[in-house]
Amino acid sequence: MGRSAGMLIVQAMRRLESRLGDWAIERRRAVIAAALALSAVAASGTAFLEFSADDRIYFDKDNPQLVAAEAMEDTYGETSNVFFAVAPEDGNATSALALEAALWLTDRAWQIPFATRVDSLTNFQHSMADEDDILVRDLVDRGALDDAGARARVRAIALAEPLLAGRLIARDGRASGVNVTVALPGDDQMREGALVAEVSHGLADQVRQRFPGIDVRVTGLVIFNQAFMEVSLSDLKTLVPASFAAMTLTLLFLTGGLGGTFAIMLVVALSVMVSVGLGGWVGLPMTAPSAIAPVVVLTVAIASCVHIFSSLVHSMQREASRTLADRGADGPLPPSGDDALKRNAIAESMRVNLQPVFLACLTTTLGFLSMNASEVPPLRHLGTFVAFGVGAAFFLSVTLLPALLSLVPIRLRVTEIRRDAAMAALGEFVIRRRRVLGWGFGAVTVALLASIPRNELNDVFLHYFDETVGFRRDAEFTVENLTGLYTIDYSLSSGEPGGISDPSYLSDVAAFAEWYRAQPEALHVNVITDTLRRLNRSMHGDDPAEYRLPANRELAAQYLLLYELSLPFGLDLDNQIAVDRSATRMTVATRTLSSNEVIALDRRALQWLANHAPKIVRPESAGGTLMFAHLGRRNIVAMLMGTTIALVGISLVLVFALRSLRLGLASLVPNLVPGALGFGIWGLTVGEVGVSLSMV
Repeated sequence: MGRSAGMLIVQAMRRLESRLGDWAIERRRAVIAAALALSAVAASGTAFLEFSADDRIYFDKDNPQLVAAEAMEDTYGETSNVFFAVAPEDGNATSALALEAALWLTDRAWQIPFATRVDSLTNFQHSMADEDDILVRDLVDRGALDDAGARARVRAIALAEPLLAGRLIARDGRASGVNVTVALPGDDQMREGALVAEVSHGLADQVRQRFPGIDVRVTGLVIFNQAFMEVSLSDLKTLVPASFAAMTLTLLFLTGGLGGTFAIMLVVALSVMVSVGLGGWVGLPMTAPSAIAPVVVLTVAIASCVHIFSSLVHSMQREASRTLADRGADGPLPPSGDDALKRNAIAESMRVNLQPVFLACLTTTLGFLSMNASEVPPLRHLGTFVAFGVGAAFFLSVTLLPALLSLVPIRLRVTEIRRDAAMAALGEFVIRRRRVLGWGFGAVTVALLASIPRNELNDVFLHYFDETVGFRRDAEFTVENLTGLYTIDYSLSSGEPGGISDPSYLSDVAAFAEWYRAQPEALHVNVITDTLRRLNRSMHGDDPAEYRLPANRELAAQYLLLYELSLPFGLDLDNQIAVDRSATRMTVATRTLSSNEVIALDRRALQWLANHAPKIVRPESAGGTLMFAHLGRRNIVAMLMGTTIALVGISLVLVFALRSLRLGLASLVPNLVPGALGFGIWGLTVGEVGVSLSMV
């Protein structure tokens, strides 16, 4: 019964192959109208397409790193931010002009939409002794900017303060920072992020205008996300038109006429529009990775159309060459006006190409649908977008394309004869030298396959941006002078409410912070124990010898309470201490690291805690940096599974279509080897495979 069903399918395909071309020509006006109408309906889904700049769209809801990050935020609040690096031309961040600019920017930064906290050199809550009391106030006094002695005092305090040096002031005093914590509502991340970025860059421009000689660099997680989306959309606006233009010029050169080029490019354009439109209809968001879908669909659609068109021209060429030989003419033939000749050629082309084009589109669709096994939702969206486009390309290339080709003039050239002869000669050469070529290419293939293990699963996300992108330049300046874009958060639990006041616990936290500061990857460590040391010194008359942790639990709790009561609105300790005082957050800013380096650093840190910090119970690490560092490795594993499933499916399709197990499996070789060779060359030249390449 299985064989009978297979024979029926084969017979149906053959009938369709023989009749489809004639049917498309006989009803060409209806076919064209129906194709355009259906394409318009599908493409109208672009009205529902939403663009997302949320970095968390890259993660499934149950992703363990995302779950950890959300738990951290539930305890300590948001970590999304905008960071301003204030860089005076004279290299003195505590000059009167630089401090005035920092004060102005600190005040105006509260106007950034969704801002919940603003930290800077100028509003740092510095504590000092006041007889038997403690005085907490802004480090920079607005009324003392012209006082050189006061500015020198600010500089000395800032460079000696662990919470400031290397974070809100460069360790050499050349630049200062203003960090704005932002809590986006999440109703429309694209609009919200764009609004925050627009206001932030506007403030930077105002600083440059109001304070000549002061430059401002803008970075931070919100700006990173927005820059990523803006660059992707910019690439989309340039790459798609450029690809269309390049393809059009190439087709004009190869076809030698406008008719065939117009028909092919119309089919391609409609395929791209249908791909994106159907994505909008089913609710797929457009993100940076999925934004390349139009270029992929364009490439596949071009291939399908060119197969059909080249066969059509070849068929017409055979008939025209006889006429050309009889006439003894040389040069191009006029556009063919022989409808019978063209009709027969279209029918023949459809007969010859329907099955191969169908198989090509089907296997391509299976390949891209395998991306739904990815750990990265935007890559799943990309696969679905392209699958929609490939399906549309197939149906339009076997219906709309022959109908259009029957209406447009097709120019034939004598060079086609020479080209066919050259290809025939090449084929004969390959057959004659098959053993030499087989062994030669086999050796090259084996050598390059052996280079694949040189690839390392790794990513440096800042390097996704070209050096010409302003965000990368600003981020690199900030890393070199102030703090890192990459951060790792640690929730250090004491195991009991109020336990953060335990001196033994605080001692372990302080030791962990000192261990981290000794690591070459770390730029800055923000930890509550530095605040407690400063408070203890202040409560002992600012005696430098008393810069240490409080001696007992009650004293530590009193210091924290007294300090919090003295803090102004928006500068409390809720971003560092759990509500029940059972845990504290330590934030580590690092240099620009690869994903492997991030994971290795975090593992060393957790191992150190396990070996040296008995009072810290169940420490947890989280944050966007760790989320993305683990993503590439998890995605590779998932994509290998999806690729295996796709490979099995494609193999079955080819075996069934070719009705031969040996031919079906053999046909996989020229499809798999190029990808393997590509990764072999990549291993020799680059050697790093990240999230962006894991889909290849």
